[in-house]
Amino acid sequence: MDAGRVSTQSEHRSHSEQETATIGRELGRSLAAGDVVLLHGDLGAGKTALVRGLAEGLGVPAGDVSSPTFTLVQEYRGGRLPLFHVDLYRLNDPREIEDLGLDEIAEDGVLAIEWAERHPRPPRQAVRVRIEHAGETERRIVIE
Repeated sequence: MDAGRVSTQSEHRSHSEQETATIGRELGRSLAAGDVVLLHGDLGAGKTALVRGLAEGLGVPAGDVSSPTFTLVQEYRGGRLPLFHVDLYRLNDPREIEDLGLDEIAEDGVLAIEWAERHPRPPRQAVRVRIEHAGETERRIVIE
């Protein structure tokens, strides 16, 4: 992993789930109420690991975080800000995504959306995180 704080314009290398979570934790420390994090990456790339780190950076225990694939939206409280964790993997109809009300869901917290490429109208003012396989155990994480 690259040394130093995570900024909203950075590239990192991760060699483990723990390193991916560390990048997420540093990013989480810099987020404010109303921020949206759009996560892009293949299945198994490390999106949920990064969200576990985001949770820690917001003061939420990482062990509380699980993939919301079947519940669609998980809400985690107890940190300095609530974290709303959304997984759009199982949604193919843009109307289903619109019905979630993601525009209003996290005004008082942070919204992290896995499979954000499925969102028909992602917010323009969002942090975009791309996680790519860069070898068997290495990930390239780009934050914009």
